Amino acid sequence: MVDTASAALYPGTFDPVTRGHLDLIQRGLGIFGSLRVGVARNESKSPLFTADERVEMLCSETADMSGVSVDSFEGLVVDYCKANNISIILRGVRTISDFEYEYQMALTNRALDDGIETVFVMPNEEFSFVSSRLIKEVYAGGGDLERFLTPAVRAQMVKRLRS
Repeated sequence: MVDTASAALYPGTFDPVTRGHLDLIQRGLGIFGSLRVGVARNESKSPLFTADERVEMLCSETADMSGVSVDSFEGLVVDYCKANNISIILRGVRTISDFEYEYQMALTNRALDDGIETVFVMPNEEFSFVSSRLIKEVYAGGGDLERFLTPAVRAQMVKRLRS
């Protein structure tokens, strides 16, 4: 475990939170000991759930994980990190294309603040292809979401998409 003075930040939209996200949170806890999950308030992505709903889902799904806190933020991740004394950003990398995008973001964040490091973690192979966008497409096509979402998140998603 890395000895850090502050929690690492795992930022994302989490729309909805998937089993892959939860896997990465567990992995982050194993590395850092404490982890803040930051829900991005980015309405330009037209999220299915509001930021407050996503925070609530994450709080519920991580309630038994000691060392996890959940918050939401607007604006740049590095600004949030600076305001909260966080020096490490945790990012999941599933594929080569993920890595290319995440690498660009990490370098941009470093250019904005060279005191903030990005750590890349690979998810369990079982979740290496799971994305929130893909899950919405599976649902739209009538597919089963049990493998990708916890029962509570799945019920909220089905309720939202049926209305």
